[in-house]
Amino acid sequence: MGGKLIREARRRAGVSQAELARRIGTTQSAVARLERGKTEPSLKRVREVLRALGLDLTVGIVPLDDSDWLDAKANLKLDVDARVRQNEQVLRIARGARRQAKRPTKKQAQVVRG
Repeated sequence: MGGKLIREARRRAGVSQAELARRIGTTQSAVARLERGKTEPSLKRVREVLRALGLDLTVGIVPLDDSDWLDAKANLKLDVDARVRQNEQVLRIARGARRQAKRPTKKQAQVVRG
């Protein structure tokens, strides 16, 4: 996991493996090994590397939210037609909300009219 974080951070920072290696005092091949998961860095090392890229890593403990997984499991119990109907309904709601958001409020309309 640390290697994936490092690779993503490096890409976001727009830095090459060679440049990152220079910044943290190692070789490009060592950075490549980290990113491929050939070596697993400690949390401390991941934070050091991210800081060399001008980024930081925040770690916290939060309550588990598996609602997406529960929704997915429920959807898998539906047949294809029911899934399509459900998605069409969600799409109608989203389009309606978009139309509402584009309409000026009464106050905005009064400002435009002067």
